[in-house]
Amino acid sequence: MQSKQDKTTGTITIPTSLDRVSTALIAASIESINRTGPCAAKVTLEKIEDVRGERRKVIIDRAKKILHEWTIESMPSVDEIFKEVAETLKIVKVEKYGPEKLSAGPEVDSAEEIIIVEGRADVINMMRCGIYNVIAVEGAKIPEIIKKLSKEKEATAFLDGDRGGDLILKELLQVANIKYVTRAPRGKEVEELNCREIFEALKNKNPIKELYKPKREKPKIEAPKEFTQIIKDVEGTLEAVLLTDKMEQIERLPVSQLAEKLQQIEGVDTVIFDGIITQRIVDVASKKNIKNIIASRISDAVKPPLNVQLIKFSDIKENT
Repeated sequence: MQSKQDKTTGTITIPTSLDRVSTALIAASIESINRTGPCAAKVTLEKIEDVRGERRKVIIDRAKKILHEWTIESMPSVDEIFKEVAETLKIVKVEKYGPEKLSAGPEVDSAEEIIIVEGRADVINMMRCGIYNVIAVEGAKIPEIIKKLSKEKEATAFLDGDRGGDLILKELLQVANIKYVTRAPRGKEVEELNCREIFEALKNKNPIKELYKPKREKPKIEAPKEFTQIIKDVEGTLEAVLLTDKMEQIERLPVSQLAEKLQQIEGVDTVIFDGIITQRIVDVASKKNIKNIIASRISDAVKPPLNVQLIKFSDIKENT
């Protein structure tokens, strides 16, 4: 405080750890003081200072300085950076493998799995992407060492998406033990693919057993002689025949009118027609409790219903 010419002035400093609302109320209350003892007084708020904010600023500034010094100290020299990048880009040399001196990566012997490609350029491209357990057949005739390796290791054939790839795959499947197969996109070669495309193709490789497992022939259906005779009659005519459950003919009509007619008629047990079974016909037949639909083809889009049997002409065994 200072006193001068009958007047006293001074500064009031109030530390507080209260929240902002409480602190503001205290400041407003102090400003409202108009007397100190017997004397008139006036209090004016100069400022409210958040010491924690100032402290945070000091900490942030110091942290920036520490980080800057740390970065400079830990930054490698230009020579070190050049050496590290050069090591990363170094390409492993293609080896000559086996009696046939096939182009191969350095990990064919040590790896449990091998990838079989078509030529030297394919091997180089695969190694560029870090894949070293790769070997090339280098020709249409499959080398003996490839046959031997495929029996000792898990073999994946990774071939071009062209006719040449088709032919080599056919040869491999005849003489080697191939477990998986994958192909470059149709019209492209393995040597043209980037690393992302190579890894994507290997990720989506297919087991040979799933692709080439023998298909069981669907057994023929025994059908009444009346059915086989009607099939012979309607084949090639684009006509339909409607039958009762006693195999009595109700009507014969063009296939173009079939769906509409089925909606109108009752008592139909079997429909035989020269055409394609569509979802519309199936839906109508299901509502009308028709038991059998026999036609030349069944649309791939049809969802088989539970109460209607769908049969193709080719599924029916001929009566002799």
